[in-house]
Amino acid sequence: MADIRNSIENFTMNFNEAFLEKAEGYRRPLRSALCAPVGTVRMEKRGDRWEAVAENSPLLPRELGKGESVCYDFGDHRVGFVSFTLESAGSPPDAPAHLRIKLGERPCEIGEDTASYSGSISSSWLQEEFIHVDVLPAAVSMPRRYAFRYLEITAVDTSPKYRVVVKDVECRTVTSADTGALKPAPSDLPPRLKRLDDIAVKTMEDCMQDVFEDGPKRDRRLWIGDLRLQAQVNYLTFGNLDLVRRCLYLFAGVTQNEGSVGACMFTEPRVIVDDTRLFDYSLFFVSCLYDYWRETGDRETLANLAPTAFRQIELSEKLLDDNGLIVEPEGWWCFLDWNDDLSKQAGAQGVFIYAAGQAAALADALGDGERAGYLRSLRDRLIAAAERFLWDGDALFYRSGKDGQISYASQVWMILSGAADRERARDILTRLLRNGNDLKMTTPYMHDHFVKALMECGMYCEGFEYVAGYWGAMADDGADCFYEIFDPESPDTSPYGSMMINSFCHAWSCGPAYFIRKYWDRLTPRQKAELA
Repeated sequence: MADIRNSIENFTMNFNEAFLEKAEGYRRPLRSALCAPVGTVRMEKRGDRWEAVAENSPLLPRELGKGESVCYDFGDHRVGFVSFTLESAGSPPDAPAHLRIKLGERPCEIGEDTASYSGSISSSWLQEEFIHVDVLPAAVSMPRRYAFRYLEITAVDTSPKYRVVVKDVECRTVTSADTGALKPAPSDLPPRLKRLDDIAVKTMEDCMQDVFEDGPKRDRRLWIGDLRLQAQVNYLTFGNLDLVRRCLYLFAGVTQNEGSVGACMFTEPRVIVDDTRLFDYSLFFVSCLYDYWRETGDRETLANLAPTAFRQIELSEKLLDDNGLIVEPEGWWCFLDWNDDLSKQAGAQGVFIYAAGQAAALADALGDGERAGYLRSLRDRLIAAAERFLWDGDALFYRSGKDGQISYASQVWMILSGAADRERARDILTRLLRNGNDLKMTTPYMHDHFVKALMECGMYCEGFEYVAGYWGAMADDGADCFYEIFDPESPDTSPYGSMMINSFCHAWSCGPAYFIRKYWDRLTPRQKAELA
């Protein structure tokens, strides 16, 4: 995995208190509900994979002696706060109850020994707690918020004279999504796509918190790449516009050096921007504002935030050479996808073209014809550079970097940006579907953009077949929510060195809910029947 530290030298933060006040004004109380486990399970390793096997033992109460445990299954993914009651059985308790509480979105998080973790990001993300309860009976309320389906309680130690009794286990879930406002999916969806829509909506719901979080287990913060996709899904599902406005004002409210929009934000204990800067993510502030403007027509927010959007274009121009081509710097400077071998030059050029066109449209909406004209000429210059230096007329693909790499990411972003005309785009996508590419896409985030390219080129059947194949494989893998990273050919892949730390509810994977609501009814009745 690439070095993601990418700290900005002489890092500074620029605060716009008026924007932060607006962001706070759009903050809304979270919705909550109580839920209880539906049964107990035990984790068994079958081959290389852990599976949850249902038990027939009583659900509650449960007596535990030293070294014994019980694992509760809540039946679906939950995000919230756990509580339970402890009592004692046998003689009066003569020592504290020492418990281990372990929570997991997937069976592997319960089955694996957390002490064996040696991944590349902090083990503090592992959902495991050790507590001592001095006096029984006791009502235990865990202070942290968890994202989980499975909850294991182990009696690390009691004493030979008593056993601990676990009762009243429940979770108070939290979300900013109003399920009563959910816009339904088309009624004629085939069962497989309906299932994928349900999972995508659940993923979206659990990531909608005080902000649009990337994942409620990890990283639990606002990333702008995720926000762009979340907002697009939100417009067609829950319609929570206040949450979108809040996030936009947060990103504009605290920027990095030179007014650059940061890749992610922290909101507690106070709002600050991280010192990670990503070329594509900064430009996606333009895209987020453009999508919001098209959805709402909110001129006040557009006028307030457009200067921040235009600033991202100005800063991005500094990476262009004299020919209008992105100069690819060293290090972790542009995301696109989790792949250390991926050359980012062509993909970044495509993102810049994409954002420049959107910025021109925003300038038009504000009546700033001079700026709009400049932005269109910039877009034309970027497209001309891509055509001259990146397009390979023999291979009929866009190449990237000094080695002329051909990748999905390069093709997809050139198509989404409009640099490739419709005929060329359809030809590229058809050949990618038929022949593939050695440099595979690794995240649902990148697969989402591939499907968008198919749909935007009118390849609706191919797009839905791809959704059913890729996201369907996640569902077949037992997903309650869609994952941060998934390779159907190697489902235990982790960019961090361990499946235990992966996020199994991740916002950038909720695209099926968007594709279904936006594109399903563009199919003919015959095409729908063929997909059933």
